[in-house]
Amino acid sequence: MPGHELSPSTIAVGAGRPNRVPGGPLNAPITLASALVPGGTSEYGRQGNPTWDSFETVLGALEGGRALSFASGTAATSALFDLVPSKATVVAPRHAYYGTLTQLHERARRGQIDLKLVDIDNTQLVINAAESAALVWIESPTNPSLEIADIAAISQAASRAGTAVAVDNTFATPLRQKPLELGADFVVHSASKLLSGHSDVILGAVVTNSDRAYAAIEKRRSVLGAIPGAMETWLAVRGMRTLHVRLDRAEANAKELHKRLSASSRIVYSRYPGFGTIIAFEVAGGAQVAQKMTEQSDIITYATSLGGVESTWERRRRHPQEPESVPEGLIRFSVGIEDVEDLWIDIQNVLAAFS
Repeated sequence: MPGHELSPSTIAVGAGRPNRVPGGPLNAPITLASALVPGGTSEYGRQGNPTWDSFETVLGALEGGRALSFASGTAATSALFDLVPSKATVVAPRHAYYGTLTQLHERARRGQIDLKLVDIDNTQLVINAAESAALVWIESPTNPSLEIADIAAISQAASRAGTAVAVDNTFATPLRQKPLELGADFVVHSASKLLSGHSDVILGAVVTNSDRAYAAIEKRRSVLGAIPGAMETWLAVRGMRTLHVRLDRAEANAKELHKRLSASSRIVYSRYPGFGTIIAFEVAGGAQVAQKMTEQSDIITYATSLGGVESTWERRRRHPQEPESVPEGLIRFSVGIEDVEDLWIDIQNVLAAFS
């Protein structure tokens, strides 16, 4: 539509579909192929797949760049970290997904990088650290503490210093935050979460608006063999068609539940950044009460993942890799699309039983 900018919800529904031809399918088919006929962009299944193309087109259109799909979010992160020059400095949040921190710590122990951990919501501290770094890695909101970074200010300062900025946008999604527009160089997703939205996919992605960076990451994907399956990318596309509807509903639930949790005398604090579907709260009674609560709820599922249509929660420090600065009793609550009153009754019941 010339002269009219489509909304993200319309893009999510319409991007990545096949050309309209008489008798043609409305949806991109699942292409199961280890080899392709020479003459196109790919000849071997490790280099490309038409079903990947559909997913990458949708995500790229939403983020405002070119997307590359990976076997998982961890694989996408690893490919990006591989681009960091040897012995260079990487700045990362003190609180972040422990899988990412594990990768960074392992690289630092091997002498591949110099790792600087910072409070990502302390903008000046991040900017100072970025001056001598090759990469600033941002989570915003962070996992699980939900700290918010000033992506625009950090990206602007990093650009002046010649430092690349990568943002894990898993929690926010491109419907709530577009890091490339804010000046970041890369966006990373665990598409297993909100993007696909049904807890049935392991998938990751990197998005960039640099052709040179795109080519380098694409090469790393092929060399590492960190490629997704056609079924996974197809399921992710199907999930992204309803991303705006799911996100709106779950976000409304999260806002209401955060308000009620904050008012409860059984809750030490509840943290919610004002958008998204994740709440972080600490229950009175510490680790033992938090663990029992999360295990015994009826509607909310005790599970480690997030971003699905179903509500899930867990005590994060049950994972030994979680940073010690995360409170023992902190619960990460991924709010789903169930009826909010049913969710609140479930929360009240376990609070009354164990706190």
